[in-house]
Amino acid sequence: MTKIQMTTPLVEMDGDEMTRIIWQMIKDELICPFVDLKTEYYDLGLEHRNETDDAVTVESAEATKRLGVAVKCATITANAARVEEYGLKQMWKSPNGTIRAMLDGTVFRAPIVVRGIEPCVRNWEAPITLARHAYGDVYKNAEMRVPGAGKVELVYTAADGSEQRELVHEFDGPGVVQGMHNLDASIESFARSCFNYALDIKQDVWFSTKDTISKKYDHRFKDIFQEIFDAEYKERFDAAGIEYFYTLIDDAVARVMKSKGGFIWACKNYDGDVMSDMVSSAFGSLAMMTSVLVSPEGVYEYEAAHGTVQRHYYKHLKGEETSTNSVATIFAWSGALRKRGELDELPELMAFADRLEKATLDTIEAGEMTGDLALITTLENPVKLSTRAFIQAIAKRLAA
Repeated sequence: MTKIQMTTPLVEMDGDEMTRIIWQMIKDELICPFVDLKTEYYDLGLEHRNETDDAVTVESAEATKRLGVAVKCATITANAARVEEYGLKQMWKSPNGTIRAMLDGTVFRAPIVVRGIEPCVRNWEAPITLARHAYGDVYKNAEMRVPGAGKVELVYTAADGSEQRELVHEFDGPGVVQGMHNLDASIESFARSCFNYALDIKQDVWFSTKDTISKKYDHRFKDIFQEIFDAEYKERFDAAGIEYFYTLIDDAVARVMKSKGGFIWACKNYDGDVMSDMVSSAFGSLAMMTSVLVSPEGVYEYEAAHGTVQRHYYKHLKGEETSTNSVATIFAWSGALRKRGELDELPELMAFADRLEKATLDTIEAGEMTGDLALITTLENPVKLSTRAFIQAIAKRLAA
């Protein structure tokens, strides 16, 4: 069989633990037999990040900017236990956080819908894509334990030395305080990424904050989105037959629950963190969730939305059989290959990505699935397959 040819490489970011094992299986069984795979490889496994003082993460992000499309395996974000377990030089930052910051990107997450894994919300008929702003807010906060009575203020000192002050609270006893920030430039990138992605997939954009309470902070998000939409995107949205609208976060939650799905829900950083887990869980499983980081310049990095499946990895090391869900990682590869084919005008590569996804969903709908899905499927008498057997079942359908 003649393999499908590529012209421009993908950036390939390898990862950790069980997902690293699955990563190689997917390449061996599902991609390399059919595609003459070209990648620029970066090992983002924790040990190699430690060896390179995390320079490899920066190099992979720079390569993604240069080549335009990347696919990333799940990686460990180090904590104190991991520092001891791996003998790390320090507690290295999250690779995802580093890459997001360097690409100035927005994370779009959407459930993978398949017959037999039904959403808890009965009226949801199409995926809801969560667009999460990936900068600032509580994730870059400064916080302080207030020991007793006193005054806490926000202080801005301008370059010329002049000051602005805003009282936070007059404490009459102990408490806590935190300060958050965001940047107009980052919010503008967030807005453009959302609008560009909406035009890509031809879906409406809902944006929600709490500007009635946060009259300066959240209101700034609302204003920037509206200004950019009116100036740059309204005519293009009208031509595409899609719309943008703003609503309060509490109203959005109520409307989402009553909707049929099939739209992009744009949220600030913390809201997006929480709501993406809610949406994925309600649709069935975090292991059935696509995730793509999109920069406002049109750079794409595809990954699975879940972690490294540590518990299964330890079982694997003991020689025990695992039944680990690889669907999100397969869809990371298919998404990256499709986008590479689109950018390079390679219809065969795009069609292969479609066939890979169809073979994966057909396998599940035929009742062959991993253990996590077998527990929640509405299909009768599902067959629980091991990690490798599930990927091989997909490969058999793909070859056919």
